[in-house]
Amino acid sequence: MRSLPLPRIELALVAERAVVSQGLARAAYSTLFRLLIPAYLLRLWLRGRAEPGYRVALPQRLGFGEPAIAPGALWLHAVSLGETKAAAALVDALRVQRPGLRLLLTHGTATGREAGQALLRQGDAQAWLPVDTPGAVRRFLRATRPAAGVLMETEIWPNLLHEAGRAGLPMVLANARLSERSARKGERLRALMAPAVQALALALAQSEADAQRLRSAGVPDVQVAGNLKYDLQPPAAQQAIGEAWRAALARPVVVLANSRDGEEALLLREWGQAFAGRRERPLLLIVPRHPQRFDDVARLVAQSGLSLARRSAWTADEPPAEAAQADVWLGDSLGEMSLYYSLADVALLGGSFLPLGGHNLIEAAANGCPIVVGPSTFNFAEAAQLALAAGAARSAQDVPQALAMAKDWLAHPLALSEAVAHAQAFAARHRGAAARMAAAILARC
Repeated sequence: MRSLPLPRIELALVAERAVVSQGLARAAYSTLFRLLIPAYLLRLWLRGRAEPGYRVALPQRLGFGEPAIAPGALWLHAVSLGETKAAAALVDALRVQRPGLRLLLTHGTATGREAGQALLRQGDAQAWLPVDTPGAVRRFLRATRPAAGVLMETEIWPNLLHEAGRAGLPMVLANARLSERSARKGERLRALMAPAVQALALALAQSEADAQRLRSAGVPDVQVAGNLKYDLQPPAAQQAIGEAWRAALARPVVVLANSRDGEEALLLREWGQAFAGRRERPLLLIVPRHPQRFDDVARLVAQSGLSLARRSAWTADEPPAEAAQADVWLGDSLGEMSLYYSLADVALLGGSFLPLGGHNLIEAAANGCPIVVGPSTFNFAEAAQLALAAGAARSAQDVPQALAMAKDWLAHPLALSEAVAHAQAFAARHRGAAARMAAAILARC
């Protein structure tokens, strides 16, 4: 028997060691996940005190009690509210291109699950994504037997992708994005993450920069398809309500949209000083990113000495008379971002004034609301750059500078009107990702 040349032997040994290393990494990861399951379930139950949706169908989190659905559905996972809203455009395009499509929709958060109910049709089903242990994932896949799986944006789960590969289930990462920071983290966990991304059949990237990072991470097939969030059409009814409220107020409105813990305090500290000397200050509208923080933000406003009106306290689609005199409105409702953006003259982008990467600014632009972004926009780097170049946004280094920019826009109506037009044109210019992604996904199943 001929012996292998020495270089080929060395390569074989390196490959074998890599496989062993990857297997050990996934085994350690799975063991850690199993040990954390009691704490994970307790956290969900406690969070359910504020958001009861977290206590619904808890056995599904472990792969038990999955919904009855015939084999062959398209499985789409949208972890939270933002991903579910983006998935709406994709689902519409999928149904256009394949009438009669059956959909299995999974989520990780209560807000995502609630929003996802509007996407369901007869024959569809909805469930929680099981915890990422081999047993839970296998139970889920055996019970549902989808034709293909679609993960939205950044949802890379090692055991899920491993078990999908074993089952011969093609998996697509749609609206995929990978920031430089996430790529560096993935490199540090290469033994665990490399097999996971290599198991993807296809990644549909938001931008060429995302695509390059995904290819470097090891995804075998990457296509640039654009960003689904450009395809979302603002609800006309919400826009009409927001515009009517704005007309009735007769004073400017600045919204801190999708704010994160710590940003409200930064803004409230600077708010009075920024508009000192004005006979009438603008109305400050705060819309926190996470519903469980609504009460905390209300207390923070009260501690700042500003008067507050809460959207959740209004029994009709019209603010009570006393709300018009309040210093701050709290947007403590779900699914009304188009209303809030249509109400506001200028938006400050939440998540961008702390090192959190920012949130979706495309929705603000589509509603004709100019945006001031902070220094941290790595989650939407390309969209932020395009918005700045289009004149739809301005970039600030901190909250005081952001307020100065908002104040400047409010003081110059012509410049503000031009920014509104630039924002709408920017959002319209980049549509079409949904149809491209739908075609690529349906070619796999």
